[in-house]
Amino acid sequence: MERLNILVTGGAGFIGSHLVDALIAEGHKVRVLDALVSQVHQNARPQHLHAEAELIIGDVCDAAKLSQALDGIDVVYHQAAEVGVGQSMYEMQKYVRANTFGTSVLLEALVERRDRIRKIIVASSMSIYGEGAYRDGEAIVYPQLRSTSQLLERRWELESVNTGLPLAPVGTTEDKPLFPTSVYAITKQDQEQLCLVVGRAYNLPTIALRYFNVYGTRQALSNPYTGVCAIFSSRLLNDQPPMIFEDGGQSRDFTHVSDIVQANVLALQAEAADYQAINVGTGRATSIKQVAHLLAEGLGKALEPEIVGKYREGDIRHCVADISRARKLLGYEPKISLEQGIPELLEWVRGQHATDKVATATAEMETRSLVR
Repeated sequence: MERLNILVTGGAGFIGSHLVDALIAEGHKVRVLDALVSQVHQNARPQHLHAEAELIIGDVCDAAKLSQALDGIDVVYHQAAEVGVGQSMYEMQKYVRANTFGTSVLLEALVERRDRIRKIIVASSMSIYGEGAYRDGEAIVYPQLRSTSQLLERRWELESVNTGLPLAPVGTTEDKPLFPTSVYAITKQDQEQLCLVVGRAYNLPTIALRYFNVYGTRQALSNPYTGVCAIFSSRLLNDQPPMIFEDGGQSRDFTHVSDIVQANVLALQAEAADYQAINVGTGRATSIKQVAHLLAEGLGKALEPEIVGKYREGDIRHCVADISRARKLLGYEPKISLEQGIPELLEWVRGQHATDKVATATAEMETRSLVR
């Protein structure tokens, strides 16, 4: 394989650092641009960042830093983003600046260098779908959020407008209409569509990978707005029960970080996938309550999850990936099941110190009536 000069924005973070490892293992020369934001990092090079990766500490909104980072680069993986659904609902400027504006600054710099840039691969998110797809009798339907009146009655499942019976969740394809339900999700949609539109306009091959719920080592355990596996692990490490909204029956598609990395590496050579948005998940639904039990059991904690019976504004009930397009265009096949991935995660978790900030984060949302 040809050796490429690759920039990974956000490459010191959870997913980005694993991607850096894989790209260096493939023989590429990798540079990282990362702001090392305090919610995720200490203000120093993370120990987990590959020794052969060049690190430029800087913000994607900083055109001068971007120019430095893009010098001599052939391929860009755009992983940089502020991440946190709940927090985005009250720190809106922070999320729009980093995710939407930051992507526009990056794209202007890439357009100036379009004769050199060979590929852009951007990290998108399943959050842009809102609710997943459902079956209602013979029809596939795409409901929007449950009504406030339904949620206040604690009727958690999506219901048929025809029969009133619960809808059956099915795999969500990339053709589903997008109904983002948080500021974070809107900015991820912005990142994806800005990259795809500008890429096509300037003949810069671009692929958007829609990540489903990613878990694995290096996730920031003390960040209360990160993935549920990390949040629950932090609670359990501090001998606190995982806090679960609604009734715990809501389901997600938990995807090991190595499978996310696999899709990114495959996308580098996948010309058939250019200008496409592609789901990256497992195609398997797991309830939030199941995840809490798996983590508690793995850590040897006899702690039942705390089912709070409240809901968070904008939360969805079910969303699982249909990965047919990834299989067809990337040759992608998920390799790590949740049962295989959790033991590896927990082996790492046991060696970490985690500050439990979940109660503080929940209080922030409650004061704004975002939890009811």
